[in-house]
Amino acid sequence: MRYLHSMVRVNDLQHALDFYCNKLGLVEIRRMESEAGRFTLVYLAAPNDQTQASEYDSPLLELTYNWDTEEYGGGRNFGHLAFEVDDIYQTCQTLMDQGVIINRPPRDGWMAFIRSPDQISIELLQKGAALPVQEPWASMTNIGVW
Repeated sequence: MRYLHSMVRVNDLQHALDFYCNKLGLVEIRRMESEAGRFTLVYLAAPNDQTQASEYDSPLLELTYNWDTEEYGGGRNFGHLAFEVDDIYQTCQTLMDQGVIINRPPRDGWMAFIRSPDQISIELLQKGAALPVQEPWASMTNIGVW
């Protein structure tokens, strides 16, 4: 398992970038804009992590800016922790065997979500390309929120 990023939602991207970059000193590594999804993702790294973050895509702070106005209640401004795993199916099965609920199963062979006992969302991402879609994962539905 490898730590990837933490995600926070921001209401004003320029204000957030001023804080995280100009005041805190983080460095923008990359940016992705989705016209269809109406959001912008900005990935930041601490100055001493900049080379590693650029080369290995971690450790990063992901700022998520949703273009449409939304109030984030109930902790929704903090998004999730993300970890890369060697085998998404085996990881999820091991967690299920230990009583962990898979809130968003890896139906696509690439991404799953679980929650900590304190209800922090944790994203699990398949290392490399997505695994071939397989049962029982492909037919599993979401449980609760993630």
